Amino acid sequence: MPTVADQFIEILVEAGVRRIYGIVGDSLNPVVDAVRRTDGIEWVHVRHEEAAAFAAAAEAQITGRLAVCAGSCGPGNLHLINGLFDAHRSGAPVLALASQIPSAQIGTGFFQETHPERMFNECSHLCEVLSHPEQMPRLLRSALQTAAGRRGVSVLVMPGDVAERSTANPTGEGRVHCEPPSVVPPESQVLQLAQALNSADRVMLFCGAGAGRAHDEVMRLAETLKAPVGHALRGKEWIQYDNPFDVGMSGLLGYGACHEAMHRADLLVLLGTDFPYDNFLPQANTVQVDIEPAHLARRTVLDFAVQGDVAETVRAVLPHLNTKTDREFLDRMLREHAEILERVVEAYTRDVETQVPIHPEYVADVLDDVAAEDAVFTVDTGMCNVWSARYVTPNGRRRMIGSFIHGSMANALPHAVGAQFADRDRQVVAMAGDGGLAMLLGELLTLRTHELPVKVVLFNNASLGMVKLEMLVDGMPDHGTDHEPVDFAALAGALGLYSVRVRRPDEVRVALHDAFSHPGPAVVDVVTDPNALSLPPHITGAQVKGFALAVSRTVLSGGVGKMIRLARSNLRNIPGR
Repeated sequence: MPTVADQFIEILVEAGVRRIYGIVGDSLNPVVDAVRRTDGIEWVHVRHEEAAAFAAAAEAQITGRLAVCAGSCGPGNLHLINGLFDAHRSGAPVLALASQIPSAQIGTGFFQETHPERMFNECSHLCEVLSHPEQMPRLLRSALQTAAGRRGVSVLVMPGDVAERSTANPTGEGRVHCEPPSVVPPESQVLQLAQALNSADRVMLFCGAGAGRAHDEVMRLAETLKAPVGHALRGKEWIQYDNPFDVGMSGLLGYGACHEAMHRADLLVLLGTDFPYDNFLPQANTVQVDIEPAHLARRTVLDFAVQGDVAETVRAVLPHLNTKTDREFLDRMLREHAEILERVVEAYTRDVETQVPIHPEYVADVLDDVAAEDAVFTVDTGMCNVWSARYVTPNGRRRMIGSFIHGSMANALPHAVGAQFADRDRQVVAMAGDGGLAMLLGELLTLRTHELPVKVVLFNNASLGMVKLEMLVDGMPDHGTDHEPVDFAALAGALGLYSVRVRRPDEVRVALHDAFSHPGPAVVDVVTDPNALSLPPHITGAQVKGFALAVSRTVLSGGVGKMIRLARSNLRNIPGR
């Protein structure tokens, strides 16, 4: 007679799940044994359950399909919570199995007793206790469909003794519908949007991850309106490439003329973005298009809102638009964008090829050259966010995964684990900071155990660089941000991984080429300048007081890599040049 654990795994396989990330133990043992006896699914042993959740989140984002992680009772499943917050806020469809102590002991203060159904509510769309075999298979299928359909986390709490019981109901057949919907807004909203776009002389488009399936539509809209196009960090990989209207990025990591274009436009159109930094938005003359109604108007005052898929909305509104002929606003923003980047490049690229310690911008720039055209970059929170935002050049095939909303440290390496399991033949590069890598250092063993060919490029400055910058602009002396230098290449070598330590800039390109040519996992430990905080050449007194809008934009305005080439090429689109 099959057990509930057997039925659980059978349903996962039926739903297309190919692996479960986690650590075996006590209350999970019946489920792990069911995996052992079932073809088509594997147990992926990680070194920390937090990494299991991060890995599942990355796999789900790369494939668009459900991914699964699991934690044993008490501390085991509690370790999942940080990675599940990241998955949920990133819109990654993930099922988490939170195993529980024996049913009869719940409520008695038993060894390792917790109440996951209470604790995981904030980071899930569904969190329920599977306490009777009779709840299967319906509850599991409901959890899977909720995660897939609502693009987030579902958590099932299951005591180990329940997993061992015999099934009560036949498994039957079921399908999980995972493809995101396309929502066409009502005609009244389309006509209202068209009227606003036709009436405005200067329109600016600002795009987020919600425009991910709408690159061509956004370009057609920008051409029709002669509108500059900017993006949030999560919109970069989808919107910046093949974009003759690009004026850069806004936010704390922003660069170029994006902010100016936003504030000088008669009408700002937010497309598929829940951009959180409301102090960067003009708070006037704004409309928003988003498939998620909860996103509408929660960051800025709106003239009106349009609920719909970005691509469908643009396709619906284009026939109602008058093609604008006046390029004055667009051309002015393109020129200003190029001029800003020229100044930044001049200030931040001088002598970097000879500077020791190595300038991190230089490492990121070379990495962008060496990496594959379809590489997946996983990016640690902190200064690695800055370098990836400025130097990784999108092309429509590359992906960039990070904890961009939850903002957790230590995400790059476990995200890389999940991205590499999703496709073992695709190049996966973890842009890691030494602070982040140290937190989940054990996942280097996961790379070795599963022979995952992840390439870890470590920006090793012996400092928590972003925290140091935060203290600086708050007018505080940095304290507790620096630590003793660590030779991570030696550590990686001791763990059995290919590794190299790079101290000179003329060694960077060769080290990356050699590591990327190595068939297995590799660590390139680059000793970088701890004082390279993307600061401008001169800091005024006003710039060291608070993360006010102008301050943060100035302080984080350095280094843009190949963005200057795009800006220069876009100037050729201006008539008469």
